[in-house]
Amino acid sequence: MPNGDEEYMGPLQTEYFRRKLIDWRQALLDESEQTLESMRDQQREVSDEAERASRETEMSFELRTRDRYRKLIRKINEALDRIEDGSYGFCEETGDPIGLGRLEARPIATLSVEAQERREMLERQYRP
Repeated sequence: MPNGDEEYMGPLQTEYFRRKLIDWRQALLDESEQTLESMRDQQREVSDEAERASRETEMSFELRTRDRYRKLIRKINEALDRIEDGSYGFCEETGDPIGLGRLEARPIATLSVEAQERREMLERQYRP
């Protein structure tokens, strides 16, 4: 993990997060491919109703997981785009640094903790 002594989002920190995002994306792609292979293997005929229901439940779960991965990969790609344009690591609402700790925990973060808390508070206020 980068340390606070380095320039915030300078070359060392930027490269660290770029590599982290690329590795994360590859792990998700690999896992998605394994899910597809597993689903193909499970499509053979099943005569038992209980087993068929169990497989359908598993496939539904795997499809939801795959959809989550697809959305996460899109966010990772957007974060990589922000690295390229120089906006990565800065809050999209305030322009303030998001912070190394938050980016380490959630490398796709686009808001500082304070901005995220404000957004969540407003959402709770306007929720019926």
